[in-house]
Amino acid sequence: MDMELVVDRLTKQYKNKIAVDRVTLCLQQGVYGLLGANGAGKTTLMRMICGILKPTGGTVTFDKMDVSTEEYRSELGYLPQDFGYYPEFTGMDFLLYMAALKGLEKSFAKKKAKELLELVALQEVAKKKIKTYSGGMKQRLGVAQVLLNDPKLIILDEPTAGLDPKERVRFRNLIAELGKENIVLLSTHIVSDIEHIADKVLLMKDGQLIYQGKWEEENGDLEEFYLQQFGSEVS
Repeated sequence: MDMELVVDRLTKQYKNKIAVDRVTLCLQQGVYGLLGANGAGKTTLMRMICGILKPTGGTVTFDKMDVSTEEYRSELGYLPQDFGYYPEFTGMDFLLYMAALKGLEKSFAKKKAKELLELVALQEVAKKKIKTYSGGMKQRLGVAQVLLNDPKLIILDEPTAGLDPKERVRFRNLIAELGKENIVLLSTHIVSDIEHIADKVLLMKDGQLIYQGKWEEENGDLEEFYLQQFGSEVS
């Protein structure tokens, strides 16, 4: 089935700053890497796509459902940058708690949580407390909770921040897998995170999309292009 996220001239303006400036996008199945320096407007854009932040102008629809509707929200999975974990919960308890918040039925939630812990390779530590988890494990648990309600639209804000190289690779593989059947929008300021797995690259600067499309080798090196655009802003 074809699915489509349509972002039309989306704008967010604060008193004297335009954080997102008339962004237009049409996303279909696959992984989209949203790349930009801190302050480029990535998080603001994502929060509007998730319906958490009201735009100043423009619209967001998923399969013609407006972002403000319950139907839209039921298709959405979002992992914010500062996602809160409960250190005393075990991984399994945490997923069951999140499932309850999402209104999922208990018996279904148990089965689903078990499946997801396997998918993100945490079945071995399902009964251990989250405070014993590494950064990568927490991020994978975060993705597992995003998937509890089988969303078709998955939004991940800087999900690889603070991961070591091995965890990064594992995480990238997981994202690539999810992109086969869903729309995955992943923001980062690290080119290598998306270079190999993104079907399309979206480059954002000062609230505007300055590039969108498949990055081909003939365009040169993505890392170099990115550094030219942002230079010293990239940390």
